[in-house]
Amino acid sequence: MSEIGRPKRRFRSYRLKGDYERPWTQDPRMKKTRMNNWIVRIFIIIGVALSAFICYTATWKVGNHKYCLILDEDFHTLDTNIWSHEVQIDGFGVGSFDWDTTDPKNSFVDAEGLHIVPTLTNETTNINDDKLYNGYTLNLTKAGGDGSCTGTTNAQCSIHSNSTLGSMIPPVRSARLTTKGKKTIKYGRVEVTAKMPEGDWLWPAIWMMPEDNVYGVWPRSGEIDIAESRGNDVEYPAGGRDVYTTTLHWGPTTDTDAYWRTTSGKAIRRTDYTKEFHTFGLEWSRDYLYFYLDTRLVQIFFIKFGNEDLWTRGDFASMEENSTLLQDPWEKTGQSNTPFDQPFYLILNVAVGARNGFFPDNKAGKPWLDDGASSQWDFYHDADNWLPTWGEGNKRGMTVKSVKMWQEGACTA
Repeated sequence: MSEIGRPKRRFRSYRLKGDYERPWTQDPRMKKTRMNNWIVRIFIIIGVALSAFICYTATWKVGNHKYCLILDEDFHTLDTNIWSHEVQIDGFGVGSFDWDTTDPKNSFVDAEGLHIVPTLTNETTNINDDKLYNGYTLNLTKAGGDGSCTGTTNAQCSIHSNSTLGSMIPPVRSARLTTKGKKTIKYGRVEVTAKMPEGDWLWPAIWMMPEDNVYGVWPRSGEIDIAESRGNDVEYPAGGRDVYTTTLHWGPTTDTDAYWRTTSGKAIRRTDYTKEFHTFGLEWSRDYLYFYLDTRLVQIFFIKFGNEDLWTRGDFASMEENSTLLQDPWEKTGQSNTPFDQPFYLILNVAVGARNGFFPDNKAGKPWLDDGASSQWDFYHDADNWLPTWGEGNKRGMTVKSVKMWQEGACTA
């Protein structure tokens, strides 16, 4: 008989019907199992409630404020009403080996966002290696140069290479963009969505400086570093591209900068900050500074003001320089958050190398010594080792997708 003509079998259930004995229900082991299940359920409920409480308090303690959006930048173009280039060659106080330019090879906008990309000087100018080392004068104030120098000293704007004196033209060019004089906030929020660069000795930074040095030269007037990283491999002992840090710089003198009291970092596993975009955030009020990653629920660093001023917190009264006690530059304000009580502007840059300890000496094949007389030469001589680690194309630079800044307080017409 074919399958089609065969009569269908009627389904018959073999489940027990009616009353029947269930001896296993009286087994003491069943009661114990049921009790264990309830214990597990209770712990799950407690864990969920505890997680919710932690998330709530993480945001509750930083308060809630009204904000006015003053900058919503998606980088369809590089708007000169918002951004200015800083052009300088002396390492900006940290002794980096880059010359910051207005060259569109070092900073440009495309569909992905703003790119800040370092390039070799001998590849993007007519300055060959011989000129880098000896007999060439670079003057950024001359017409036809790389834009007017924004520095204030001769050393920041002009250099003559001299192999005898160890004076060298910066071997790498990069870019540094700021909102100085155009977009500043005194208290508010900042969110920068960016992807960090890949490559040894690259130093990307998203940070803020005071519009005016009301309390004196750095670090008296403060510095807010929202995100800094190193482009080195994740095995780098000081923290490679899988780590970023936030830091406040403050102190009465350069040597007493108390940044080590106010710094924190975030490491991520199985990836790094060059692989995808992340939002690096800051929330700043008179009472606190709060740094976060991607969402306000992921706290990176929190510093509260109010119990004591920063002069006391830094224990500066017990310090001296040249056998002289330090003077408090903030004593007249009467505020515990000074110097972080003034308008600050935003900076985006990628530095290359440094001579301030950011890359520790004698670690991971570092080719130069910070205090060495020929540190820049030693760095450049090692290009065969570090240049291949730099990402291809734009990956060797920092890509910024968006920048948002809010001023604390309601918007006014």
